[in-house]
Formats: sequence, structure tokens, C-alpha cells
Amino acid sequence: MKKIAASYAPLLWMFCIPVLNVFYGILNREGAQVRSLMTGLDAVTPFVPAFVVPYLIWYPFMIAMFVFLFMKNRAVYYRALVQLCIGLIVCYITYFFYQTTVSRPLITDDVPFYWLLHFVYSNDQPFNCFPSIHVLTTYVILKHTFQYLDVKRYARLGIFAIGWAIIVSTVFVKQHVVLDIAGAILLVELMFYLAHKIAPLPKEKPVSATA
Repeated sequence: MKKIAASYAPLLWMFCIPVLNVFYGILNREGAQVRSLMTGLDAVTPFVPAFVVPYLIWYPFMIAMFVFLFMKNRAVYYRALVQLCIGLIVCYITYFFYQTTVSRPLITDDVPFYWLLHFVYSNDQPFNCFPSIHVLTTYVILKHTFQYLDVKRYARLGIFAIGWAIIVSTVFVKQHVVLDIAGAILLVELMFYLAHKIAPLPKEKPVSATA
């Protein structure tokens, strides 16, 4: 029993994420200078209340996917976790020096998914948007899963669909603007490129058709 517990102990490193998120709470308030990165594309992007569902699915998705990475390949798990934590630190530094905001719609109780939207809006102030943490963390998972792991077709499609639903949900529920998504993706791509150049990891061999 002790050996089994010890073998799963590295999953506890995931607690680094909520520890780092303490800084988000500290910074999630209006500063002296707040900027808007809204573009014309954001102006024509509709508000789609139903996308609050994938937006909130982000929480169990992240936990489930880190456990999945851990079970499939420890090296990939550690690399994804380290890159995610570095990305969070970069985000917090950016929020401190370059705070942005997003314009939210007024919601009333006749809006579909009102209670879920109210939960999101009341627990997260419309500041510290660039780059998007929702997008950064989700894209880290997608990048490491598809780059290094050989995943069965239907699992791959499911992970891809959920991941990108989470990413686009950030603009459809007006938590972020398009540039917040772009900034997060570029940050992950940069971290991934540097990590791969410094210490490349091999890609898993394809799973057999009968696996």
C-alpha cells in the first residue's frame, strides 16, 4: 500500500497551481492604469451564454488531463506542469506591469445559464486578461498531449474538442478578447520551443490497432 501511495505522490505537485493562483487573487483588482485590447473582431463576436459550460469544465478538465499525462508518461507530466507554472508566473508579472480589462455584458436572470454566468462574473473581476490563463493552461495540455503522446483516435478527438471549446469560450462569455487568446498561445509556443531545443523529449511510438 505504501508503495502504491508513493508511486502516485508526484501528483501532489499539481498543488503548485493553486499555490501560484494566490497571486492572481492579489492582482485581480483595478490598478492605476488599465488598458483595453479590444479589437473590431471582438466587437462582432457574439455573447453566447451556453459557452459558460465549457468555460467551467476547464477545472475538472485540467485535473483529469494532468492525471492522464501522469499515467501515460511521467516525463511529459513533469514538463507540462513546469511549463504551466512558468507560464503562470509570466502572466502574473504581465498583469502587474500591463493590466488589461474586458467589457462584460449586463446579465439578468432571464439570460440562459444566468446562475453559472453570475458565479463566474462575481468570482472573477474583469481585469488581468492578457494573456489568458484559461487559454494558456489548456493549450499547454493540448500541446504536450498531441506532441508527445500517442492517443487513440476517439480520445484525441474528445480532448481536442473539449480543449478548444474551453479556449473559444473565453471570448464567447466575454471573459477575454481575441488578443488574450493569441498572447497565451504564443507564450506556450515559445516555452515549448525553448524546452524542446534545450531538452527534447521523444514522441511515443504509435499504439497498435488492437490496443
